[in-house]
Amino acid sequence: MTRLISEPKIKKYRTVWISDVHLGSRGCQAELLLDFFKHTESNELYLVGDIIDGWSLKRGWYWPQSHNDVVQKLLRKVRRGTRVIFVPGNHDDFARRYFDYQFGGIEVVLTAQHETANGLKLLILHGDEFDIIVRYARWLAYLGDSSYRLLLRFNTTLNSFRQALGLSYWSLSAYLKQRVKTAVNFVGAFEAAVVEAAIRQEVDGVVCGHIHHAEMRNINGILYCNDGDWVESCTALVEHYDGQLELLNWAEIVRERNNGKITAPKTQSIRHSLATNS
Repeated sequence: MTRLISEPKIKKYRTVWISDVHLGSRGCQAELLLDFFKHTESNELYLVGDIIDGWSLKRGWYWPQSHNDVVQKLLRKVRRGTRVIFVPGNHDDFARRYFDYQFGGIEVVLTAQHETANGLKLLILHGDEFDIIVRYARWLAYLGDSSYRLLLRFNTTLNSFRQALGLSYWSLSAYLKQRVKTAVNFVGAFEAAVVEAAIRQEVDGVVCGHIHHAEMRNINGILYCNDGDWVESCTALVEHYDGQLELLNWAEIVRERNNGKITAPKTQSIRHSLATNS
């Protein structure tokens, strides 16, 4: 007997943050992002940088229909009442010259501040300004970007074999980031610099992207949130209507839905106990 799986209900949030979509690159998981947009709604949507990969588009034009669909979906959300705020990153830094402008109702700002329903003040920025390589050795950043794209292509091939064997998705680059000491040290230094900026701004927390490493924890009394990316992990940060923040791993949620499992989505949540340092 065929089991019918009902379409999941639309989940409504007060706020959603996504970053590092990299539209215009072959690594972009546009289909998963479209699925996320289809099944979620929010009062506000923050696009926290690297939504469009200008670096990749300069090397060669790549813009399939799914990438255009993402843009159209964003504009449709604006028309339906969602406030969409775009904070450009280093891959779409061309948009920084248009700060304080609106395009199709999407607001462009250099940084932003957001207050949660329970009164937390959050600084919103992409984070590339705290990356020494991007700021002072741009040629090295381009070289690293090229190496990263090659790694993603290998990872795609590897996961094709894993899928044929019935195995789940596995990110080689994420694994290497966790295992290579230099990468781990870079992530730690990046987090510390972002938190220091939040302290200077006298806010309770910070939301950023850039390093493709979703994380949410308290650092020196500051709530550090990185919303991850839509190239490898396909994660988003969301705020519930009571102010609780949660990280969603949409790739895992879709996988469980397609397998017909009635299980809790892969999430990470925090109740804002800012007195706890790590």
